[in-house]
Amino acid sequence: MEELVPMLSVFLLVFVRVSAFFVTMPFFSYRTIPTMYRIGLAFFLSWLMYYTIDVPAFSINGEYFLLVMKEALVGLLIGLMAYIIFSAIQIAGGFIDFQMGFAIANVIDPQTGAQSPLVGQYLYTFALLLLLAVNGHHMILDGIFYSYQFIPIDQVAIPFGHEGLVEYVILAFNRMFVIAFQMAIPVIATLFLVDVTLGILARTVPQLNVFVVGFPIKIAVSFIMLMIVMGVILLVVQQLFETMFIVMRDIMKLIGETR
Repeated sequence: MEELVPMLSVFLLVFVRVSAFFVTMPFFSYRTIPTMYRIGLAFFLSWLMYYTIDVPAFSINGEYFLLVMKEALVGLLIGLMAYIIFSAIQIAGGFIDFQMGFAIANVIDPQTGAQSPLVGQYLYTFALLLLLAVNGHHMILDGIFYSYQFIPIDQVAIPFGHEGLVEYVILAFNRMFVIAFQMAIPVIATLFLVDVTLGILARTVPQLNVFVVGFPIKIAVSFIMLMIVMGVILLVVQQLFETMFIVMRDIMKLIGETR
């Protein structure tokens, strides 16, 4: 029993970080995956990772509870940054919905339970299938495993006030909006030309009710453009996956190097 307590002190820290990853990480945090399955997967992954970590046992004291809180914050922060980058797909769908007149019609995302735009949910489903097709979920698990090479388990504090970490988080937010704009710009630019054309028609043919004619035209043009540029959007989504993994790695480096 005395030998079991030191082993559990290290295993608990590993389990807390992995479980916190699963709370905010894309795909693994979705409500459609039963909670018991997520807890079981986190437990077995933590059990396997425990044998790869060579650290002495920790004493159960005040510093140990700080380590538990740090491990939870590390998992939540890295998973949240990955989820924020991945949500650029829904932001791009929101841009398109606003231009085509679907901004008022939101749907409930079954994965997160939050409201999301129609086109955003449509693109998000394709992106999720692409993530599974290219084994992106395996890369996410690799990120959890290799996080201990960047952030040691015995590091007590997270440098939230370090200027390098704060600046990189801001740049990651900026990159998310840039990627979302790149995904939505073909449809938005086409709808802008449709608006210009409808404006010219309204001036040249005053008898034409542009508000009645314009909405179905914009919806039809939007769906046609989505079918045409879907391949390009999926290419941008692949770049989004790469950006997500790079952001996860860099956040780990900044947290580990600025001790």
